[in-house]
Amino acid sequence: MRQRVKQREGTVVSAQAAKTVVVQVERLVQHPLYGKRVHQRRRFMAHDERGECREGDKVLIIESPPLSRRKRWRVSKVLARAAG
Repeated sequence: MRQRVKQREGTVVSAQAAKTVVVQVERLVQHPLYGKRVHQRRRFMAHDERGECREGDKVLIIESPPLSRRKRWRVSKVLARAAG
């Protein structure tokens, strides 16, 4: 049986390195004690083979085998371009 590939949707916060982007993924989680919904943010380094991502773009990233010490994700597709 094949496992499902992990996917995350996030915003590109840095696109300065060659073929690498930093994607911030934000999700709402209920606080365990107080019950209020809080934002959790996590940053992933993702491989951008074609170098098409810019800061502010909404992207879909998928899990992949390790590409470098900190890169374990690949940009699957650009969902929305940044304004400007």
